[in-house]
Amino acid sequence: MRTHRRPHKVRLALLGVIVAAATGRAAESPPPFDPLAAAVAHQVVSNFEATVPPQCYTRTAGVSNPCWTCHTVARDPNFHTDLELQKEYAFSRFATTNRWRNLFVDRRAAIAAIPDGEILGYIRQDNYTPLRSALLDAGARYPGWVPDLDLGRGFDEEGFARDGSGWRAIRFKPFPGTFWPTNGSTDDVFIRLPQKFRSDLRGQPSLEIYKTNLAILEAAVTWDPDVPLRRVVEPVDERRARADLDGDGRIGEMVSLVRRLPAHYAGAAAEVDVAPRLYPQGTELLHTVRYVDPDAAALLSTRMKEVRYSRKVDYLDTWGLLRAEEKEADEKAEGALPFFTGSALVGLRNVYGWQLQGFIEDAKGRLRVQTAEELRTCMGCHSNLGVTVDQTFALPRKVPGAEGWRPQDLAGTYDAPQSGHKEPEVLTYLRRVQAGDEYRANAEMIQRFFGAGKLDEAQVRRAAKGGDRDLRFLLAPSRARALALDKAYLLIVREQSFELGRDTLLGPISNVHREVKDPTTGLEAAQRVYTDGKLWLDW
Repeated sequence: MRTHRRPHKVRLALLGVIVAAATGRAAESPPPFDPLAAAVAHQVVSNFEATVPPQCYTRTAGVSNPCWTCHTVARDPNFHTDLELQKEYAFSRFATTNRWRNLFVDRRAAIAAIPDGEILGYIRQDNYTPLRSALLDAGARYPGWVPDLDLGRGFDEEGFARDGSGWRAIRFKPFPGTFWPTNGSTDDVFIRLPQKFRSDLRGQPSLEIYKTNLAILEAAVTWDPDVPLRRVVEPVDERRARADLDGDGRIGEMVSLVRRLPAHYAGAAAEVDVAPRLYPQGTELLHTVRYVDPDAAALLSTRMKEVRYSRKVDYLDTWGLLRAEEKEADEKAEGALPFFTGSALVGLRNVYGWQLQGFIEDAKGRLRVQTAEELRTCMGCHSNLGVTVDQTFALPRKVPGAEGWRPQDLAGTYDAPQSGHKEPEVLTYLRRVQAGDEYRANAEMIQRFFGAGKLDEAQVRRAAKGGDRDLRFLLAPSRARALALDKAYLLIVREQSFELGRDTLLGPISNVHREVKDPTTGLEAAQRVYTDGKLWLDW
C-alpha cells in the first residue's frame, strides 16, 4: 500500500502549530507594515546621477530627436536654457555610464506568465488609503507629509475635494513621450494654495476668493511671455480681485478672460505679489502615478505606482533665481555631483525653493516612503530643465477655464499645438521623434501611425481641434498592450529594483547607450535641433 507523506515544509509548519498549542502560546503574527523601513535602511546611494533620466541616454542616430521637449530656450524667470543638450550628452564623467540597467532586462517570458485576471485584480486594489493609516501609526518617527486628500470621497462638479481639504483637481494635457498612457502609466495632479488664499479680507474661508486666486495663478503660469496674455478662466468677479482682469478699463463684474495680471492676489492674500510664471510660497502639488486600467473611464487604476508631493517652501525673486542658476552652473562646471538638502523622510529640496517627497510600492504592493536614492529620480526633471515653469509641468498645460478644474481625463481633449506652433503637439512629436516614445520601442504606436514606413498625418490630425477624435484616441494603448505594460511594471515592483530604472518596457531597449563614448548626438549635423519647445499650449 502506498503511503502519502506530507512535504517537509508542511510537516515543519504543522509541528510548529502543535508545539504552540501544547505550550499554550498562539502562533506569532507577522510584524506590522512599516512604511519607513526601506527609507531608513537604505542609506547608500549608488547612482549619484539619478537626476539624469534614462531617456537622456537615447541613441538618436542623428534622425530621432526626443530631446527638444525638455531641453530648449528657457523663458524668464526660468534662466536655465539647456539647448546644448540636444546637441551633446553633456554628462559628468560618472554619468557617462548608464546605470539604468532595467532598460536592458528581458522580461517577456515573465510578462507572458502573469494571467490577465491576476493583473486586473491587482491594479484595482486600493493601496493609497492604507498609506495614511500606516504613516499616522508611525507617529513621531515620521516627520514628513501625511497624505490628507480623501480620494474615496471624490470631487464636486468644480473639481474641489469633497473632504474639505482644499485640494483641487487639474485636468491637463500629458507631457509628450513617457507620460502618455500608451507608454505605461496614467497620472493625475491636484493643487492646493495656503489658507490665506482661501480666505477673505476678514480671514473667513471663502470659496469665491479661492477660485479667484486660482484663476489668477492659472493665468500667471500659463502665460507664454512671447505672446500677449489672453487666458480663458472660470468666471470670476473682478471686484473680489480688485483688479481689471480683462483689460477693458474698468473693474466690472464676472469675467472669463484674463488679459492683465493684477499686482496682488485677492482676499487675505492681498499682500502677496503676483509674479508671471511663479507660484506663491506655500503652494502644494500632489501627483499620483498609476497603472493603466483599460476598462476605467479615464484609464486610471485604483492602485498607485507612486504618490508624489511637492511644496514650495521658499519663494525666490528674480535675483534669487539667477543666483540659484549661477550656483547650479558653477557646480556643474567644477564637476560636482548633484546634492540636495533634506532626507527621504521629509523630502529633498532643490535650490529653487521646492521640497519633494515620494511614496512607491513595496514588493507586496503597499506604498512606502521612497529612499533618498529613489527620490533623486524626481529631482532631475523638477530642478533644472529649460522647458519647465517654476520647475513644474501640469498646471501650465491645464485645459483652460472651468473644464480644466476636474479630475484628469483625456476624453474630449484635443491635440492643441504648443504655444507659437502651427501644428498639433502630438503630430509635431511624432514627426521629430519618428516614433511614439523616446526609445522608439513602442511598436504599437509605430504600427498605428507609421504603418507604411511614413507618418500617417491624416490619422493623427483627427485628434486636433475640429477633428472627429480626441487625445484618448491618440494616446491610449490597446487592451492587450495596457495589460502587458502593467505586468512589466509589476515585475519591477516585485524585484524592488527601482534604483535600476522604473520605465515600463515590454523588452530590452536597443536605442540606448550603455556607455556614452562620443558626446555628440548627431542632431546638429543632421539639422534636427529645435529651439521652439515650450510647455505652454495654444488652445
